[in-house]
This record gives sequence, C-alpha cells and structure tokens, in this order.
Amino acid sequence: MARPSIGLPRRRSTDRPAAAGRPVEGVVRERSAAAVVAVRRLFAAETGTYWLMLGTTVFLVVLGLVMVLSSSSVEEYIANKSFFGAFGRQATYAALGVPLMLLVSRVPVSFWKRWAVHLLVASLLLQALVFTPLGYEVGGNRNWLDFGFVTAQPSELVKLTLAVWLGAALARAQPLLDDWRRLATALLPGVGAAVLMVVAGGDLGTTMIVLLLVFAAVWFGGVRLRHLAVPIGFLAVAVPLVAQQSSSRTDRISAWMSGCTAEADYQADCWQTLHGTWALASGGLFGVGLGNSKSKWSWLPEADNDFIFAIIGEELGLVGGIVVLALFIVLAVCFVRVVRRTRDPFVRVVAGAIGTWIVGQALVNIAVVLGLLPVLGVPLPLISAGGSALIVTLLAIGVVLSFARHAEEPGDEGDDLAVDEPTARADLRPVPEASPRGEDPRAASQRRAQAAREASARAAEARARRVGSGQ
Repeated sequence: MARPSIGLPRRRSTDRPAAAGRPVEGVVRERSAAAVVAVRRLFAAETGTYWLMLGTTVFLVVLGLVMVLSSSSVEEYIANKSFFGAFGRQATYAALGVPLMLLVSRVPVSFWKRWAVHLLVASLLLQALVFTPLGYEVGGNRNWLDFGFVTAQPSELVKLTLAVWLGAALARAQPLLDDWRRLATALLPGVGAAVLMVVAGGDLGTTMIVLLLVFAAVWFGGVRLRHLAVPIGFLAVAVPLVAQQSSSRTDRISAWMSGCTAEADYQADCWQTLHGTWALASGGLFGVGLGNSKSKWSWLPEADNDFIFAIIGEELGLVGGIVVLALFIVLAVCFVRVVRRTRDPFVRVVAGAIGTWIVGQALVNIAVVLGLLPVLGVPLPLISAGGSALIVTLLAIGVVLSFARHAEEPGDEGDDLAVDEPTARADLRPVPEASPRGEDPRAASQRRAQAAREASARAAEARARRVGSGQ
C-alpha cells in the first residue's frame, strides 16, 4: 500500500510589489499621530490656574510691546532715525522669553530642588562680574554687564535663583523653624551673599525687591514672626545708611520728602516725578489715544522703562491704568491659588516668593509714578522695556507654571530630592502576591488595590523619615 505523501507547508512569499507601500505608510501615519500626541502632551495642562496665569502673562507682554512702541518711537527716531528700534529689541526678547517660559513649565519639581544651590552660585558669579572690566554703570548703579554683542543685568537672575534656593533651604529646615540660631545658619550664607552683592553695586531699588522676596519666602516657609524682629530692626537702620552712600539718591529722597515744592528741584530731582504726574493727569478717564502722548516727546525721562505706566495713563486714561492693576491682581490670585493648594513646602515658598517679587515690584513701580515713593529705578514687570527683566520674569512665571500644571504631583509633599532614588522607587512598587487558584476576580482586584495602598503608605513613611533626618 502506497504511503500517502506528506506535503510540507509552503512558505508564503513576502514580495508583493503592489502592497509594499501600505505597511510603510501605516507606520508613517502611526509615527505622525504619536508625534502629534507628544506635542499635545507637552503643552497640556490640567488646571485652570495654569491657563489663567499663562493668559494673563501673555496679555501683559503684548500690552508691554504696544506701549514700548508708543513710548519709545520719538526718542528712537531722534537717536537712530527709526521708530521701531526699541520695539524690535523688546519683541526679540519676548520671542525668546515666552518659549523659554513654556519649556520651563515642563520641568519637574525635583529638578529645581536638586539644582537650587548650583543655580544660585552661578547667578552670584555673574553678579560678581559687574565689578570686573565687563561691568559698567547706569544711573550711578554698577549693576550691568557688557559682553560686546549683548548687555545683561545679572541681579534679575539673582532674584529667581534666590527664590528657588530659599524654597529648597526652607523645605529642608522645616524641623528647625523654632530654633532661630540654626535657621539663621541655614539661610544667612545665600541671602547675605545675594544682598551684599546687589548693595555693593549701589542699586537700592533692586535691593529692596530682593529683601521683599526674602521676607516673603521666610513667611511662606512658616518662620515665626517674632524671629523676624531682629532682621527688620537691622534693616530699619541699614537701609537709610545705604541710601546716603549716593548723593544723587539722597537728593531725590529729600526732594520727594519735601513734596517737590522747591522751585530749584523742578529742573533737577523732581523733573521726572512731576512730568509723570502731569502725564497721568492729562490722560483723564479714557486717555488721549494710543500714540498721542505729549510727554514722550523728550519731556519724560525713561518713558519706555521706569515711567511707562505714566504713558499708559496718558494714552489709555484711568481705564487703562485700572486694567493694568487688575491684570497684576489676577496674577496675584493665581500665585495664591498655587500656594494654597500644595502640601509641598518647597512649592509653597518658591511660588509665594516669586509672586511677591513680581506683584510687589509692580506696585512699587506704580507707587513711584504716582509720587507715593521716591524714584527707585524699578521697572514695571512684563511691560517696561528691558531684556534681562522681561526674560527672567517670564522664566520665573514658568517655574510657577510648572507647579500649577496639576492638582498635586506624585511625591510633591516634602520629597526633598529623595523620590528619585532607587529605594523610593522600590517603595512605590506593590508587593507581588500569588493569586490563589480559582479566586474571584473582584476579590483579586480588591486585594491588589489594598497592596497598592500599603505600598503608598510605606513610601510616605520613608519620605517622612528622610525629611526628618535632613537628607
């Protein structure tokens, strides 16, 4: 009997010219879709605070560009035969600062904790360069660097890095809040170096903003008010002494305290203040119209910088000034919302310090224009002309935006750099257990959920022990 032949399975040919392009096209489409999803995730946010803060910031930047163009056009044409010189520079700074803000908003909290000290040291080194041949004076303040192709004001960067460093230092020092000696030992090196370097440059306005930032940080960090009595008393004595180191500054303060009533002060120390007041007064309720300011015709010094709020009041009137104030109030509300919703002391301190710096500086600038404070040389954040101030302020807001992206990031509550350690990652893994044969699926799901909760509890206890030991 003949044995039946067993045929081997025939190998299918993969050479199909007609369909060769279809798998490749499918892969390309899948990769394109994945790239689109990645971009959407890059700029996605889960909280309304993020969008409110981002929208308010962008609106202020756009308003600043419009007002810089209006307030600087006359002076730019006199100097360079072009109306758009200052506007072009400011637009370039904004085009750099806004994308940097969005990128910084994606940086995790652990990065700022890990690099806080390094960032502060780098900014202090830049600040120290102002005392080298690279530094030069503006208005009697040696606070600028000239690299040939670009100029920069490193004290603006010191504000941001000092806020981040204070957040990391106060987060570690939470067990020391009742011991003022150990607390002072932890904070004085960084704060003292930053303040002394700015003071050495003679910039009293920036010094006041830095001190405001420091006091806000320690307050949001939970330091008792009675521990601040000695520093406040020291500053009450030191600030007037520092102010007297410059004769021009002393004359401005004396003229302001006299109410600019002396006729001799009109042509000197009161010129800027009085013309700023007259610009606001001439604006009325709705202003004289965008671009129609008379004060910018060489009557008001620094019309596009420190006194740009006067041009806003003149061209846009009381309504325009109230809108600017309302926008900064909205920013303040956003900062407060970030502070209130977090349990991480680092986030609370950094967001509170940056918010106090930006909103407080805006109020100081407006108070100077209104004549409530002497001229201090403090710009209006996000609106005044100036690259260093604009870019660093946008970076600072980007840091707070990174905190505002989500309701509560995993491991944010006091995870002082330890959450990235292998032991912390091991604590977060649930302990695997063998499922009994024939176990009900619902019971198995409940058991796994209980194991995950126990693993989370162990991770929280581990983080608490690390924070308590000062690691």
